[in-house]
Amino acid sequence: MDILAAVAVMALGALLLGAALGYAAIRFKVEGNPVTDKINAILPQTQCGQCGFPGCKPYAEAISAGKAEINLCPPGGSEGTRKLAELLGRDFVPPAGEAETKKKRVIAVIVEDRCIGCTLCIQACPVDAIVGAARQMHTVVESLCTGCELCLKPCPVECIDMRTPPETPETWRWPEAGK
Repeated sequence: MDILAAVAVMALGALLLGAALGYAAIRFKVEGNPVTDKINAILPQTQCGQCGFPGCKPYAEAISAGKAEINLCPPGGSEGTRKLAELLGRDFVPPAGEAETKKKRVIAVIVEDRCIGCTLCIQACPVDAIVGAARQMHTVVESLCTGCELCLKPCPVECIDMRTPPETPETWRWPEAGK
């Protein structure tokens, strides 16, 4: 009988707490900016900081507030900038730096002979593209690497090279006309 009473008290407490949390969620709901959410959905979510902001969400907030240009995201490339321009009703502007030079996609490659397994590159990678364990050789998951180069600076033995990935049937594209 004591067990049933304890279960009933716990169930009643859980019900009351759930109702209070549900009320608080509705009463104190913070509305986000829907434009910021749409911009953030277009951004590649690499959190690399190449745009000058600490991540994709702060960059999206700056764009929606008119404090940042739409062409500052190298991992998003021309396609991402084009989608942002379309969403915001702005003219397309090539990604920053793309007008001067067409930067090919690069990925990080760890030179196995020099890797000491310090894990500093793993900690620096914003997309978890580097795998390995302490005092063991690390490797880069090619499909996840965005080429942000944030892993280069913390490496004490400079065992990371940036290389153009090999062309495969999945990545090959027709050359652009006139280039």
